[in-house]
Amino acid sequence: MRRRAARKGRCLEIARNDGPRVNEEITSRTCRLIGVDGSQLGLFGVKDALRIAREQGMDLVEIAPNAEPPVCKVLDYSKYKYEQARKAKAARKNQAKVEIKEMKFRPKIDVGDYETKKGHVMRFLKKGARVKITIMFRGREMAHPEQGRIVLDRLAEDLKPYATVEQKPIMEGRNMHMLVAPIKGAFDNVPDEQDDDKDTKE
Repeated sequence: MRRRAARKGRCLEIARNDGPRVNEEITSRTCRLIGVDGSQLGLFGVKDALRIAREQGMDLVEIAPNAEPPVCKVLDYSKYKYEQARKAKAARKNQAKVEIKEMKFRPKIDVGDYETKKGHVMRFLKKGARVKITIMFRGREMAHPEQGRIVLDRLAEDLKPYATVEQKPIMEGRNMHMLVAPIKGAFDNVPDEQDDDKDTKE
């Protein structure tokens, strides 16, 4: 019997941990009470606070259990749970999924290819994506990493009105990387162009 009681107590505690304590679940003797309209009603015994809530057809909900004494509010708990679930769903929906695109350059890239690839980077940024810029070195090009840095510095300067450098150029193996992120609102007045999400690679 004792084991069953203990198990039941643990289950009740788990249920309480899933949300705020409500009505008879509140264990404190006193609380600071907030009315249904948000007004501060003062200190009450929990039994009196519960009576006030029931007289209004509402619930007593412990909204700040760690306060001394705990803070309780008179409200419609079923409506409160619905609103909380709706807000959580909206927050998940509005949470932007940050995508990282990659654009590869060569240290001795010509003007035409540079402008084309910069256009791809701009389109990625306009869609809200962060862009990893990679300079690929081959053979003897490894002896002159400063040429790759020149390309990245030039690109960072060209993108300055639209993007910030989140990660400065770093060398990893045979490649040099830089990460840029769009500036919020920077593309508001930029006309739409035909989208092209294909990474240009050499």
